Amino acid sequence: MSWAAFYAVLGGVNKHSTSLGKIWLSVLFIFRITILVLAAETVWGDEQSRFLCNTQQPGCKNVCYDHFFPVSHIRLWCLQLIFVSTPALLVAMHVAYRKRGDKRTMLASSGAENTKSDLETLRKKRLPIAGPLWWTYTCSLFFRLLFEGGFMYALYYVYDGFQMPRLVKCEQWPCPNKVDCFVSRATEKTVFTIFMVSSSAICMALNLVELFYLIFKTMMAHKSSRDVKPRGQSRKDETLSSAESTM
Repeated sequence: MSWAAFYAVLGGVNKHSTSLGKIWLSVLFIFRITILVLAAETVWGDEQSRFLCNTQQPGCKNVCYDHFFPVSHIRLWCLQLIFVSTPALLVAMHVAYRKRGDKRTMLASSGAENTKSDLETLRKKRLPIAGPLWWTYTCSLFFRLLFEGGFMYALYYVYDGFQMPRLVKCEQWPCPNKVDCFVSRATEKTVFTIFMVSSSAICMALNLVELFYLIFKTMMAHKSSRDVKPRGQSRKDETLSSAESTM
């Protein structure tokens, strides 16, 4: 599936998300996927071919490269974007399931003359984030945070930080001794890595704020419903007491 088709699928979720969710999707595609697709190949295109070591021992260069760069930055970021976007696809599946049920109910109850317009209205209808959809949406935010944090930690752990070294020293077999290996365009790759990590951190912050917003909004709604019920009960008691006093 291409990134354009991927965006079209997530765009359906965008209609049923909060304003923070819309901002998250924009940051995801503009500052992460677009930059990754357009700039990653030029930045990391010479990642292995320009990795030079001061030895001609056969196999030493390949072994050293595999030791210091076990996973490509590009493949790791692509995998991260897939994992981070998967929870949003679960929300899209939930919305599609809800609308399919509403469509069956509408077709069973409405007349044929109103079916076409009603179906069009149902297709454009924005589902409120409440009930089971609330649980699906909040769980998707939780897993987004989990995947983002996990991949950022993996990147930091595998490469021992977010800065690309210019020189690495290798003494893996079959290297004859400790050899020096040089990374091409280390500064440019460091800048690019920090940019991608910063974009990921912004997405984490948006997801965290949105999660707290949904929890706070639900708590306030439950509190308002509890407050309305006692007031309604007190008014009913006042009406009964006034009726008894007039008898």
